[in-house]
Amino acid sequence: MGADIHGFVECRSRWTDPEDAWSGAVDLDLLYLGRDYDAFGCLFGVRNHAGFAPLAAERGLPELVSDAVRTEFDAWGDTAHSPSWIGWDELKSVDWDQPAETTDRRIHEYEAVDGRWVLVSKAAWSARFAAVAGLPVDPVAGAVGGYGGAEWPEGTEWHDGERRYRVERMLRRDAVPAEGEWEPVWSVMEALAAVHGDENVRLTVWFDN
Repeated sequence: MGADIHGFVECRSRWTDPEDAWSGAVDLDLLYLGRDYDAFGCLFGVRNHAGFAPLAAERGLPELVSDAVRTEFDAWGDTAHSPSWIGWDELKSVDWDQPAETTDRRIHEYEAVDGRWVLVSKAAWSARFAAVAGLPVDPVAGAVGGYGGAEWPEGTEWHDGERRYRVERMLRRDAVPAEGEWEPVWSVMEALAAVHGDENVRLTVWFDN
């Protein structure tokens, strides 16, 4: 079952008391339409197959949460999970070239196209790869336990005709490209921060399956 992200860009006016509640500035559903587990894992530790040290995992909802977030989050009931938040001041200081803590648990599959290798998938289980790697081709066992707990060094490769399989370690910018699906979210947060201050803008989220 897939996981989706929901939430709000929240803002607090620079003219208000620091103890005042925040406002729900923009619904995240209007800015981000994707379902990218690499980004979810890198940012919030959800579906973290790539092995990142999450930037803001399991923080819960902020103490002074906006009415918009509270109302929407409560409406999801028990289906909502992993609430968290991250401030624009934190996002500005992220080293996007930082590598994940571990190699990706998925094997990266490339196809030869016009003389270059093009990424076509990152699979937790592939019967074709299992055969190439000399592992039992058992989709039932694979669905439950991956490749039997096998671990290979970073950079290990297998070739099968026009296909290449590779063990890789991702960078944060691979998961959250500067000009990718998250760019509209960062642009809105940056614009609000220019008016109200970096510390007065944050992204508050939760997930559902």
